[in-house]
Amino acid sequence: MNRAHLVRISGELACFTRPEMKVERVSYDVITPSAARGVLEAVLWKPQMRWVVRRITVLNPIRFTAVKRNEVASKIPSTFKAWANANSADRDFFADDDRQQRNAVLLRDVAYVVEASIALTSKAGEGDTITKYDEMFTRRAEKGQQFQQPYLGCREFPASVELVNGRSPVPADELSGQRDLGWMLNDIEYINGRPFQPHFFHATMRDGVIDVPAIQTEVHA
Repeated sequence: MNRAHLVRISGELACFTRPEMKVERVSYDVITPSAARGVLEAVLWKPQMRWVVRRITVLNPIRFTAVKRNEVASKIPSTFKAWANANSADRDFFADDDRQQRNAVLLRDVAYVVEASIALTSKAGEGDTITKYDEMFTRRAEKGQQFQQPYLGCREFPASVELVNGRSPVPADELSGQRDLGWMLNDIEYINGRPFQPHFFHATMRDGVIDVPAIQTEVHA
Protein backbone atom coordinates (compact mmCIF):
# COMPACT_ATOMS: atom_id res chain seq x y z
CA MET A 1 0.00 0.00 0.00
CA ASN A 2 1.25 3.49 -0.88
CA ARG A 3 2.34 5.86 1.85
CA ALA A 4 -0.49 7.73 3.55
CA HIS A 5 -0.21 11.47 4.12
CA LEU A 6 -2.19 13.00 7.00
CA VAL A 7 -3.09 16.61 6.31
CA ARG A 8 -5.09 19.01 8.49
CA ILE A 9 -7.42 21.26 6.50
CA SER A 10 -9.27 24.05 8.30
CA GLY A 11 -10.99 27.38 7.76
CA GLU A 12 -13.60 29.82 9.03
CA LEU A 13 -16.23 29.14 6.33
CA ALA A 14 -16.80 26.40 3.77
CA CYS A 15 -19.36 25.43 1.15
CA PHE A 16 -19.22 21.99 -0.44
CA THR A 17 -22.31 22.44 -2.60
CA ARG A 18 -24.78 19.60 -2.91
CA PRO A 19 -25.38 18.94 -6.65
CA GLU A 20 -29.16 18.56 -6.25
CA MET A 21 -29.43 22.23 -5.25
CA LYS A 22 -29.77 24.11 -8.53
CA VAL A 23 -30.23 27.72 -7.42
CA GLU A 24 -29.36 28.19 -3.76
CA ARG A 25 -26.06 26.83 -2.49
CA VAL A 26 -26.43 24.31 0.33
CA SER A 27 -23.31 22.62 1.66
CA TYR A 28 -22.78 18.98 2.47
CA ASP A 29 -22.30 18.33 6.19
CA VAL A 30 -18.57 17.72 5.67
CA ILE A 31 -15.86 18.16 3.07
CA THR A 32 -16.21 15.87 0.05
CA PRO A 33 -13.32 13.70 -1.19
CA SER A 34 -13.32 15.72 -4.41
CA ALA A 35 -12.89 18.99 -2.50
CA ALA A 36 -10.18 17.44 -0.30
CA ARG A 37 -8.31 16.36 -3.43
CA GLY A 38 -8.52 19.91 -4.74
CA VAL A 39 -6.89 21.24 -1.57
CA LEU A 40 -4.06 18.72 -1.87
CA GLU A 41 -3.55 19.55 -5.54
CA ALA A 42 -3.09 23.20 -4.59
CA VAL A 43 0.05 22.06 -2.76
CA LEU A 44 1.28 19.50 -5.31
CA TRP A 45 -0.06 18.42 -8.67
CA LYS A 46 1.67 16.92 -11.69
CA PRO A 47 0.20 15.15 -14.75
CA GLN A 48 2.19 12.06 -13.76
CA MET A 49 0.43 11.64 -10.39
CA ARG A 50 -3.00 11.80 -8.78
CA TRP A 51 -4.34 11.96 -5.25
CA VAL A 52 -6.39 9.13 -3.75
CA VAL A 53 -8.38 10.19 -0.68
CA ARG A 54 -8.82 7.26 1.72
CA ARG A 55 -10.32 8.70 4.89
CA ILE A 56 -11.70 11.94 6.29
CA THR A 57 -11.74 12.68 10.03
CA VAL A 58 -14.05 15.49 11.13
CA LEU A 59 -12.51 17.34 14.07
CA ASN A 60 -14.99 20.11 14.88
CA PRO A 61 -18.74 19.93 15.55
CA ILE A 62 -20.82 20.41 12.39
CA ARG A 63 -22.25 23.95 12.43
CA PHE A 64 -24.17 25.71 9.67
CA THR A 65 -24.75 29.39 9.01
CA ALA A 66 -26.96 31.11 6.42
CA VAL A 67 -25.73 34.08 4.40
CA LYS A 68 -26.74 36.00 1.30
CA ARG A 69 -24.04 36.10 -1.38
CA ASN A 70 -23.59 38.17 -4.52
CA GLU A 71 -23.04 36.06 -7.64
CA VAL A 72 -23.05 36.71 -11.35
CA ALA A 73 -25.38 34.90 -13.72
CA SER A 74 -23.06 34.65 -16.72
CA LYS A 75 -19.71 33.02 -17.35
CA ILE A 76 -16.75 34.69 -18.99
CA PRO A 77 -14.54 32.65 -21.39
CA SER A 78 -12.23 30.37 -19.42
CA THR A 79 -9.17 31.00 -21.64
CA PHE A 80 -7.61 34.01 -23.34
CA LYS A 81 -8.01 32.35 -26.74
CA ALA A 82 -11.75 31.92 -26.19
CA TRP A 83 -12.00 35.53 -25.06
CA ALA A 84 -10.06 36.78 -28.11
CA ASN A 85 -12.31 34.84 -30.49
CA ALA A 86 -15.52 36.06 -28.85
CA ASN A 87 -17.64 38.84 -30.29
CA SER A 88 -16.67 42.31 -29.13
CA ALA A 89 -19.92 42.61 -27.18
CA ASP A 90 -19.14 39.39 -25.32
CA ARG A 91 -15.67 40.57 -24.31
CA ASP A 92 -17.00 43.31 -22.07
CA PHE A 93 -18.25 42.15 -18.70
CA PHE A 94 -19.62 44.34 -15.94
CA ALA A 95 -20.39 42.48 -12.74
CA ASP A 96 -22.75 45.20 -11.48
CA ASP A 97 -25.02 44.60 -14.48
CA ASP A 98 -25.12 40.84 -14.00
CA ARG A 99 -25.22 40.48 -10.23
CA GLN A 100 -27.68 38.21 -8.43
CA GLN A 101 -28.25 37.72 -4.73
CA ARG A 102 -28.61 34.13 -3.60
CA ASN A 103 -28.97 32.49 -0.23
CA ALA A 104 -26.30 30.04 0.85
CA VAL A 105 -26.12 27.58 3.73
CA LEU A 106 -22.45 27.34 4.72
CA LEU A 107 -20.37 25.43 7.21
CA ARG A 108 -18.47 27.45 9.80
CA ASP A 109 -15.32 26.78 11.82
CA VAL A 110 -14.38 23.59 10.00
CA ALA A 111 -11.37 21.36 10.58
CA TYR A 112 -10.60 17.99 9.03
CA VAL A 113 -7.74 15.54 8.83
CA VAL A 114 -7.56 13.99 5.39
CA GLU A 115 -5.68 10.74 4.83
CA ALA A 116 -4.58 10.45 1.21
CA SER A 117 -1.96 8.72 -0.89
CA ILE A 118 -0.32 9.36 -4.25
CA ALA A 119 -0.76 7.08 -7.26
CA LEU A 120 0.90 7.31 -10.66
CA THR A 121 -1.06 8.01 -13.82
CA SER A 122 -0.58 6.69 -17.35
CA LYS A 123 1.52 9.78 -18.07
CA ALA A 124 4.27 8.74 -15.63
CA GLY A 125 7.67 7.96 -17.16
CA GLU A 126 10.56 5.77 -16.09
CA GLY A 127 11.93 8.41 -13.72
CA ASP A 128 8.59 8.98 -11.99
CA THR A 129 8.10 7.09 -8.74
CA ILE A 130 5.63 7.42 -5.90
CA THR A 131 8.51 7.98 -3.48
CA LYS A 132 9.64 10.96 -5.57
CA TYR A 133 6.26 12.66 -5.31
CA ASP A 134 5.78 11.67 -1.65
CA GLU A 135 9.00 13.47 -0.76
CA MET A 136 8.16 16.42 -2.98
CA PHE A 137 4.79 16.88 -1.28
CA THR A 138 6.26 16.60 2.21
CA ARG A 139 8.87 19.25 1.46
CA ARG A 140 6.35 21.65 -0.02
CA ALA A 141 3.82 21.14 2.80
CA GLU A 142 6.43 21.65 5.51
CA LYS A 143 7.54 24.92 3.89
CA GLY A 144 3.97 26.11 3.28
CA GLN A 145 4.51 26.19 -0.49
CA GLN A 146 1.43 26.17 -2.73
CA PHE A 147 0.78 26.48 -6.44
CA GLN A 148 -2.40 28.39 -5.66
CA GLN A 149 -4.44 29.35 -2.61
CA PRO A 150 -6.37 26.24 -1.45
CA TYR A 151 -10.02 26.85 -0.71
CA LEU A 152 -12.99 25.17 0.95
CA GLY A 153 -15.48 24.65 -1.85
CA CYS A 154 -15.58 28.29 -3.02
CA ARG A 155 -12.59 30.49 -3.75
CA GLU A 156 -13.64 33.14 -1.23
CA PHE A 157 -13.25 30.60 1.61
CA PRO A 158 -9.48 30.04 1.98
CA ALA A 159 -8.15 26.88 3.61
CA SER A 160 -5.25 26.43 5.99
CA VAL A 161 -3.16 23.32 5.23
CA GLU A 162 -0.60 21.63 7.45
CA LEU A 163 0.90 18.18 7.92
CA VAL A 164 -0.22 16.16 10.93
CA ASN A 165 2.68 14.88 13.00
CA GLY A 166 2.53 12.92 16.22
CA ARG A 167 -0.69 11.68 17.76
CA SER A 168 -3.79 10.70 15.82
CA PRO A 169 -6.55 13.29 15.32
CA VAL A 170 -9.41 13.23 17.82
CA PRO A 171 -12.93 14.21 16.65
CA ALA A 172 -15.24 16.27 18.86
CA ASP A 173 -17.22 14.27 21.45
CA GLU A 174 -20.58 15.14 19.88
CA LEU A 175 -19.54 13.38 16.67
CA SER A 176 -19.60 9.98 18.37
CA GLY A 177 -21.97 7.39 16.98
CA GLN A 178 -23.10 6.84 13.42
CA ARG A 179 -24.44 9.51 11.06
CA ASP A 180 -25.85 8.90 7.58
CA LEU A 181 -24.60 11.66 5.23
CA GLY A 182 -26.46 10.40 2.17
CA TRP A 183 -25.04 10.23 -1.33
CA MET A 184 -21.84 12.24 -1.63
CA LEU A 185 -19.65 13.14 -4.59
CA ASN A 186 -16.45 11.10 -4.50
CA ASP A 187 -14.77 12.34 -7.65
CA ILE A 188 -15.30 13.14 -11.34
CA GLU A 189 -13.93 11.04 -14.16
CA TYR A 190 -12.33 13.04 -16.97
CA ILE A 191 -11.71 12.08 -20.58
CA ASN A 192 -9.40 14.26 -22.68
CA GLY A 193 -9.54 16.94 -20.04
CA ARG A 194 -13.34 17.16 -20.01
CA PRO A 195 -15.72 16.04 -17.22
CA PHE A 196 -17.21 12.70 -18.24
CA GLN A 197 -18.88 10.98 -15.29
CA PRO A 198 -19.35 11.79 -11.59
CA HIS A 199 -18.83 9.04 -9.02
CA PHE A 200 -20.97 9.07 -5.87
CA PHE A 201 -20.92 6.91 -2.76
CA HIS A 202 -23.21 6.47 0.24
CA ALA A 203 -21.27 8.27 2.96
CA THR A 204 -21.52 7.22 6.59
CA MET A 205 -19.65 8.94 9.41
CA ARG A 206 -18.73 6.69 12.33
CA ASP A 207 -17.35 8.46 15.40
CA GLY A 208 -16.30 11.38 13.21
CA VAL A 209 -14.57 9.24 10.57
CA ILE A 210 -15.62 8.71 6.94
CA ASP A 211 -14.00 5.89 4.97
CA VAL A 212 -13.84 6.71 1.26
CA PRO A 213 -14.19 3.81 -1.19
CA ALA A 214 -11.67 3.53 -4.02
CA ILE A 215 -12.73 4.42 -7.54
CA GLN A 216 -11.84 1.68 -10.03
CA THR A 217 -10.70 4.05 -12.75
CA GLU A 218 -8.04 6.67 -13.39
CA VAL A 219 -10.32 9.65 -12.85
CA HIS A 220 -7.86 12.37 -13.85
CA ALA A 221 -6.21 10.84 -16.91
